[in-house]
Amino acid sequence: MSTDTHSHVEPEEVDIDDPRLSRFEIVREGARRDGVEIVHYEDPFPVKGTKAERRMVRVVMAFFLLTGLAATAFLVVYIWWPWEYELGANNTKLYTPLLGLTLGIALLGIGFGILTWGKRLLPKEVAIQDRHDGPSDRVQRKLTGQTMVYILDELGIKRRKTLGLAALLGLAPVGAVAAAPLIGGLIKSPTKDAILFRTGWDPAGNGGKPVRLAREDGTPIRPEDVSVGGQMTVFPGIPEGATNEHADSPTLLIHLRSDDAEKARADAKPVNVGSQWENFVAYSKICTHAGCPASLYEQQTNRLLCPCHQSQFLITDNARPIFGPATRSLPQLPITVDEEGFFVATSDYKVAVGPAFWERP
Repeated sequence: MSTDTHSHVEPEEVDIDDPRLSRFEIVREGARRDGVEIVHYEDPFPVKGTKAERRMVRVVMAFFLLTGLAATAFLVVYIWWPWEYELGANNTKLYTPLLGLTLGIALLGIGFGILTWGKRLLPKEVAIQDRHDGPSDRVQRKLTGQTMVYILDELGIKRRKTLGLAALLGLAPVGAVAAAPLIGGLIKSPTKDAILFRTGWDPAGNGGKPVRLAREDGTPIRPEDVSVGGQMTVFPGIPEGATNEHADSPTLLIHLRSDDAEKARADAKPVNVGSQWENFVAYSKICTHAGCPASLYEQQTNRLLCPCHQSQFLITDNARPIFGPATRSLPQLPITVDEEGFFVATSDYKVAVGPAFWERP
């Protein structure tokens, strides 16, 4: 009776410093030493330079060039297309849709280009690796480095130079697209010509005369029109004062109780001193968090609530935010009563209205 003894013979290690070895042979040796078994490897184009390969390269190039064109179009629209809102049918209505369309096409071009490159041009490989612990030695590091260089070779950029150029031309504008919104906001100062400080309450838009506080229908308002503890939304008493042309101007006129009015006057910040008329105060309705209309006034607590994100402002303390995400007080409108007994704004707001004013902490 005899028995056969089977023994597993480890293959002899390859000298990776042998100059006769190809890069693929070094990569294969590195995989073997790292416990990797390549069970399938298939080059989609074993014969290089065929018509089928060139056709697929052109397809990938087209996707990348489409990305570059769309990204360039995004930059052109972002910089030169008229963006300031105007009433009626005009090109300003296309600004946001064109930005979305061009950016969407650019991203789709990147996605389809990379997918087509990976599925149609790169070799298909299936490998199984045994995991192991511990740091890598010098030999393993060299093997890993050669593997990474080999992967770069497999992309075919060196051999398919036009494909690499197309990828560069396509992806470079995408980088500019990513930077445009960050840099674009720094090109033009938002305080130039005081555009953030000018609303419908500016006397300059009323022939230099103080602007009256008016209802939505344009009728002016007297003190007796607002009951104690009551409030009223007011608009600039100028043409189109209650329209989108002056969407930054809606203001809440509040008739405080006597004790509350005294507290508000005593606690007024320097910028708000003199803005209150008797027991009346007026604050911007535009929430300093996200620009929603802050208009839910609770007269017992003198709190003004913004319904969008629940920010609360204490009216008797300079409309200071006391709850919610808002971090800046509502701007106060300086008011008085003219010789005819109607409320007027003595000046425009002294600080910028709206959310996230970039020069403020």
